[in-house]
Amino acid sequence: MEEQSKYARLFNEIDSQALITLGVVLVGTIVLIIVSQRGLNWLATRLHGQLRFRVFALVPLTRLLILITALAIIVPIIIEPSLSNMVTLLGALGLAIGFAMKDYVSSLIAGVVSATELPYRPGDWVQIEDTYGEVKHVGLRTVDIQTPDDDMVYVPHLKLWDHAVYNANNGGTSLQCVASFYLHPEHEAGWVRKALRDVALTSAYLKFDQPVIVVAEEKPWGTHYRIRAYPVDPRQQFLFITDLTVRGKALLSAAGVPSAMLQPDAALDANKEAGASYSRNNDY
Repeated sequence: MEEQSKYARLFNEIDSQALITLGVVLVGTIVLIIVSQRGLNWLATRLHGQLRFRVFALVPLTRLLILITALAIIVPIIIEPSLSNMVTLLGALGLAIGFAMKDYVSSLIAGVVSATELPYRPGDWVQIEDTYGEVKHVGLRTVDIQTPDDDMVYVPHLKLWDHAVYNANNGGTSLQCVASFYLHPEHEAGWVRKALRDVALTSAYLKFDQPVIVVAEEKPWGTHYRIRAYPVDPRQQFLFITDLTVRGKALLSAAGVPSAMLQPDAALDANKEAGASYSRNNDY
């Protein structure tokens, strides 16, 4: 009973005047949000350049300011604004916010860990889950990754706790690229391996102080060849793979080496193999 009376003293008695005031504030808040959003969107669509995006950015900020103002008016009407009541209210509010923002706090802690362990840094090419690209910025909460399709993906640092981070160049300038070729089993393997190595050695994008390796693996449907080599600059990886694939395909076709005729289930297996390094593989 004492606890019930304690919490009862937190709240004011709500009379008809208080209900009318609350209703007016709620209706006014809804109207202001609708008017501000439509007005700012209308204004933004008639602007150009950076100014247009800045006006769009004001939409959520304006909505937040309106909601904070409404709460500042509503709370004193419902709760007696005494020191003890405010302490109790702020304590409960802090607990609720802390629980709701546990992932945010976890990302901040992981951000501190990333600053010491350096699993990625600006300029690295990383893959986190399904996102592959170049690290552009490492912030307190997120790492900003620009994908090959020029999308900017913001990945929270908390992924460090339970997801693997694949770092292709790990702070250096050497990034291995893989170009794949799927060939019919009836061919001269030694000649093909040498020819594919020559294709890599004659590429304008090749980094000559790194090894060039051609590996072959026999499959039920044919032979899988992979050229493993390094471009001069990690940002040239896709041009390098394209160059290897196009010139390798032309050479093999001119020599009459047939490509493998993959069965549907074998094609799925090949796609799974390429998926681990999908961003650095092309198939022939």
